[in-house]
Amino acid sequence: MIGQTVSHYKILEKLGEGGMGVVYKAQDLKLDRTVALKFLPTQFGSEEEQKKRFFQEAKAASALDHPNVCTIHEIDQTAEGQTFICMAYYEGEPLNKKLERGYLTLEEVLDFGLQIAQGLAKAHQIGIIHRDIKPGNIIITEEGLAKILDFGLAKLVGKSSVTTSQKVIGTTGYMSPEQLCGETVDQRTDIWSLGMVLYEMSAGQPPFSGESEQAIMYAILNDAPLPITNIRAGLFEEIDRMVRKCLEKKPSFRYQFVNDLIVDLRRLQKDKTPSVGVSAAPPKSIAVLPFDNISPDPENEYFSDGLTEEIITNLSKVRTLKVISRTSIMRYKGVKKPVKQIAGELGVQFILEGSVRKQGNDLRISAQLIDAAQDAHLWAERYRGTVEDIFDIQEKVAGEITGALKLHLTPSEEKDLKKRYTENTEAYQLYLQGRYFWNKRTEEGMKKGIAFFRQAIEKAPAYAPAYVGLADAHILLGVYGYLPSIEVMPAARAAALTALEIDNTLAEAHASLAHVKMLYEWDWEGAEREFLQAIQLNPGYAPARLWYSLNLSSMGRLEEALAEIRHARELDPLSLIINTDVGLIHYFARRYDQAIEEYQKTLEIDRNFFVVRAALGLAYEQTGRYPEAIAELQQALTLSGGSTLMVAALGHALAAAGRRGEAQEILKKLEETSKERYVSPYSVARIYAALGETDLAFDWLEQGYKQRSLFLIHAPLKVDPAFDFLRSDPRFTELLKKVGLEK
Repeated sequence: MIGQTVSHYKILEKLGEGGMGVVYKAQDLKLDRTVALKFLPTQFGSEEEQKKRFFQEAKAASALDHPNVCTIHEIDQTAEGQTFICMAYYEGEPLNKKLERGYLTLEEVLDFGLQIAQGLAKAHQIGIIHRDIKPGNIIITEEGLAKILDFGLAKLVGKSSVTTSQKVIGTTGYMSPEQLCGETVDQRTDIWSLGMVLYEMSAGQPPFSGESEQAIMYAILNDAPLPITNIRAGLFEEIDRMVRKCLEKKPSFRYQFVNDLIVDLRRLQKDKTPSVGVSAAPPKSIAVLPFDNISPDPENEYFSDGLTEEIITNLSKVRTLKVISRTSIMRYKGVKKPVKQIAGELGVQFILEGSVRKQGNDLRISAQLIDAAQDAHLWAERYRGTVEDIFDIQEKVAGEITGALKLHLTPSEEKDLKKRYTENTEAYQLYLQGRYFWNKRTEEGMKKGIAFFRQAIEKAPAYAPAYVGLADAHILLGVYGYLPSIEVMPAARAAALTALEIDNTLAEAHASLAHVKMLYEWDWEGAEREFLQAIQLNPGYAPARLWYSLNLSSMGRLEEALAEIRHARELDPLSLIINTDVGLIHYFARRYDQAIEEYQKTLEIDRNFFVVRAALGLAYEQTGRYPEAIAELQQALTLSGGSTLMVAALGHALAAAGRRGEAQEILKKLEETSKERYVSPYSVARIYAALGETDLAFDWLEQGYKQRSLFLIHAPLKVDPAFDFLRSDPRFTELLKKVGLEK
């Protein structure tokens, strides 16, 4: 068939063949994209009723949208009546080919196992069972994503009249006992097969083997697999425990839902320590200090800041290198400290510093890499050119650093370091200006950022990071209470989705979409899926971990949230908001003394950060230290420049302290302010709750619900102590259900 055109697909090459059909690589002539075409066996679909059922089930399978599931584009038939499925094509390697080289590392087992499990969980949620999970049906893309192929196909075929013959659907070596016995199957049969895959990734061999299919079937039905720990020690004891639970002969003894396995895999992934045979050496670490702007025009500061951030972003794609995030390193802007001291404060071994001189279109950049521990210069370079050379320079800097540090890059990482989202340097400069103003975190800065991002998009309509910037600016306008969420979040969602349509591998776009799902749509599971996808694509992206911790807090999963925020702090140790949120999670867990301790540590970084002042005031309030609480909140109000969120927080503390008259004055002030600018109903509800005005508190919470108020910004509804007084009221439970936090 190679060279032939079927429908609007030109067949390019044969990719593989199996019991479920032949797969070809093809070119979609309509949409100009590469796809995979799977031609089902010719005997399939010969009966009209069978064909009708298949297409109905195929429609359901094609609606399965998940990062770890191969997308089905279309189901059709050739002129001769042979059914074929058009699927997304991915560059990468099937898992079975990877396993031919031996077992995987613990990190890979957990990573791929989690991704496969997450894809299965989504399918099971909408009632689709795979029934043929095996390494050959999983491809690992160049970006490290595990994609499940043929999703739903076995079930689809099983629904057809093919099953009237005694033929068993699936692959013998990976089938569950109930499949082999021809019994009715449910999601637990996929859990069995996933256990088989986890075993093979860990042990480098299948759990059941034999010289014939009959021998393998007998082993599956009767034998226990060799313990993985007989082959590998260390934390593989935990993997072995999970696998054994997956491979229980009776379905009722297995994990009943794949989400339960996901919880165990995540826990092990977070708690793991180096196992036998795994090097315990810490990863190499680097901080990219703010490049000095030595341009004649001070306004070119956006360019030096932008170059710093771009180098950080590029290096964070290297998984074996710990890169300190922008927020922490920008605290050293204009600060003259010894390099060794900075490295010690940030907990890194290497420092990159440099300068930028931009005059018109001319560009001069110098950079040097220092081993702070050894006080030795490893590499230095000067670059001269024009703005049009900036992408080449960034690529050279990243390449020189990874070379000097002797880092082993995977083919995917090498590709990522050379990736360019646009060749339009004018659009790039507009984007850098947008990020420069966005980072100011003021209302004016956000609005200026939006203007620059839009200009960048006008110059380069397919510039995905500019759409991410547009999304993030709209999000923060809502987060900081500058505008109602109902005004800004739809625009943020549209921008994030556009970025993903352009480039589905952009971690920042997945994080932005997750932020919208969390804050505005209250789609907690969808947000978690997008956050995990962002972290999978770029583990060094600290904002994704920060926002994910808030998502976990909102769902009441506080210990998981604490683990995630601590990971974010490792990447961004001097971030004021991350350090504050470490304390905040203790606050939500009612560990007020620990929260206060974390807040006081944050004040040592910056005593004028109003958010931590407010958080400290709330913690003092919960411990009955009302004078101290009110003093902190008054200071937070002054430092914030009169933020309505701080006004409301002060009102709550006054009410809790029994100073009702002053609290009611705050309510009047907020009412007057609301005539001129946005006031969150959620903030007003907190004051009424502290006053004991239950009905009024619920009235304002209902208003917040209707306005899609950002319930969880530093005060998630499910865990906020401010509402403990209301929790026994059925209306509170009903509200939690309405926002998806209770079943």
